[in-house]
Parts: sequence; structure tokens; C-alpha cells
Amino acid sequence: MITKYGYDVFFTVLTLCAVIIVLSALFVEPKIPRYAIILLSGTFLALTVNFFRDPERVTQAGERSIVSPADGEIIVIKEVEETEFLKSKAIQISVFMSPLNVHVNRNPISGSVKHVRYVKGEFFAAFEDKASEKNEQSIVGMENEHGRVMFKQIAGFLARRIVCPLKVGDVVTRGERFGMIKFGSRVDIFVPTGTTIRATVGDKAVAGESILAEFAL
Repeated sequence: MITKYGYDVFFTVLTLCAVIIVLSALFVEPKIPRYAIILLSGTFLALTVNFFRDPERVTQAGERSIVSPADGEIIVIKEVEETEFLKSKAIQISVFMSPLNVHVNRNPISGSVKHVRYVKGEFFAAFEDKASEKNEQSIVGMENEHGRVMFKQIAGFLARRIVCPLKVGDVVTRGERFGMIKFGSRVDIFVPTGTTIRATVGDKAVAGESILAEFAL
């Protein structure tokens, strides 16, 4: 299944380029360069399909659960001062997405969207700490009866487009798709201190399924 967020790139530009290159290669002589071009084009197309894949996920979490908004490796868990939405000390959990991960993002909680802001920025490598503050990003704050969370879709060195159609007032469901970051990067999620953290650095998170934390009772 290909994500709807990739149709503009996948079905128009990338697919068309790959097809044109393959057809052109049929007229290349000798045979070795011809087959090499066809192989490279086919590999490029396969990687594109892999990047824009969008498998179904089953969210089995309690009402207080906060699930991962992204696939990838958890690279940071630390206490920070969050001044934009939570406006208090918070726990930051960062999920790094490699080019081989699924890049469709999902809502970490059910509730209402209370805050959305897009920030232009730099394109440092997504695994660097300064990427959280310096890179291009989309910032979203959500709230339900159990508490608040904020997360950032952060563009990486290769990523150049963040897809985030959420707007203030939207009512969302935990585990539901909400956007993606094209060609890599990371997602940082901020939860209140006192929240029970269920993840550890090095864990492999699955968007919409892996429980990162749980709101306090």
C-alpha cells in the first residue's frame, strides 16, 4: 500500500523518470551499460516504493497510553524545559527514522489539536541534538482529559518536505495517520514530567503501536 501523501512524487515525477530511463536504455549499446542502467533504475524505483509504503497498524493501547508517532529507533530520552505548548519541564523522546523505515506519522493520543506551528530552519543531520531546535519542523500540541503532549516533525539532511495537514480544532484518534516527512528525519515527542516512560534508548518503535509513555493517574 502506497501512502496518499506520496502520490504527487511517486506516481508523477519518480515513476515517470524511472520509466523514461528504462525505455531509453533499451537503445543503449553495448549490452552491459544497458543492463546496468535498467538495474539502477529498477533499484531506484523499488527504493521509492519502499519509502512510500504505508502498512496497516493496529493500535492496542489504554486510554492513558501515548504511542509512538513514528517508526524508528529511540535515540533520546531526557528531561527538558518545554516553553511552547506544555510550558513546563517535560520528558523528550526522540525517534530517528532511517531511509528504510516507514515514514507515515500517526497521532500519539486521542484528543483535540490545540497548537500548530511550522518553522523554517536548517537541515542538520536528524540524529544531532541541535536538529531539534535548528531544523525545519512542524510543531503540534494535542490535549485530552488525561493530559497534553507536543511533538515535532523534524526535517533531516535529506528531507525537504514535511506533510502535516493538522489544524487547531481537529479531533484526532490515537494511531490514526496524520502526515509524513519525506526522505528521512526524526520526530520528537514531549510529555509532562510525572508521565510513566515505557520506552528506553535503543528501542525500535512502531508508529501507532509502540507505547512510549502513559499519563499519570
